[in-house]
Amino acid sequence: MRVLVTGAAGFIGSHLVDRLLADGHEVAGLDDLSSGGNVRDDVELWELDVADPAVAARVAAFRPEAACHLAAQVSVRASVADPAHDARVNVLGTANLLEAMRAAGGRKVVLTSSCAVYGVPDTLPVPADAPLRPASPYAASKVAGEVYAGMYRALHGLDFTTLTLANVYGPRQTPEGEAGVVSIFTDALLAGRPTRVYGDGTQTRDYIYVADVVDAFARAIGEAGSGRRFNVGTGSQTTDRALHTLVAKAAGAPDAPAFAPPRLGDLPTMAVDPSETRTTLGWEPSTALQDGLEKTVEWAKGRTRQRS
Repeated sequence: MRVLVTGAAGFIGSHLVDRLLADGHEVAGLDDLSSGGNVRDDVELWELDVADPAVAARVAAFRPEAACHLAAQVSVRASVADPAHDARVNVLGTANLLEAMRAAGGRKVVLTSSCAVYGVPDTLPVPADAPLRPASPYAASKVAGEVYAGMYRALHGLDFTTLTLANVYGPRQTPEGEAGVVSIFTDALLAGRPTRVYGDGTQTRDYIYVADVVDAFARAIGEAGSGRRFNVGTGSQTTDRALHTLVAKAAGAPDAPAFAPPRLGDLPTMAVDPSETRTTLGWEPSTALQDGLEKTVEWAKGRTRQRS
């Protein structure tokens, strides 16, 4: 199958490119290289903003059957500071890709969403059909992208599946910018720098290893899951304090974080229910948290050695 990956040089996108190539697909990537630098020499990469009108011509020339859409503005705080920029990238960029795929005769777009779309959950783990309560411009833009995809499906027959991701971690995630807490803890502990936990350490998240996430994308580009949203997570909660202990163990570092005041707007708890993903896509997480953290720490050690 011919597959386009937007955000192909990023953390998740680069792993997805590797997986799709290993599965025998023909892959092209799109990335503006503003944050991701994981570029393969053997993959055609279009250095473009996803909202650029030039995307249409590239898609028309490549004629992908499916597109996995990971290019995005991903910072919640940046979206609050500049909601217009967030909407340009995440809403206009998604609309631009959908129109390009329609015009090129594409079959399906797999959208990347975030558990932030659920807001404060009524129940845990959150089912995929839970009400959407976006509480930030970033979350609202993800909901808007899904609405656009539904409209394109109804109006033009362009299929879509939405994958709503829990907290993804793994190799190639760096601590710069709006990084995940795993990479932040890992980088600091390996360097012997102080770490901190916000609040009293009881805030929870659902941590899912990147290889398991790309497996969900690899399954979603097929016929299954038409027009539906699926959660990609473990369904289990891990507290911030417990996560620090696990990362410290993997890094062989002291487990002694400082505690800082809670950050305004942080959700107290989150975990997503992947049961529908298991039933429809045949997917389930296969990487235990401690195993994934050990792989992540080993990658980070190698990255540190390359810098020195």
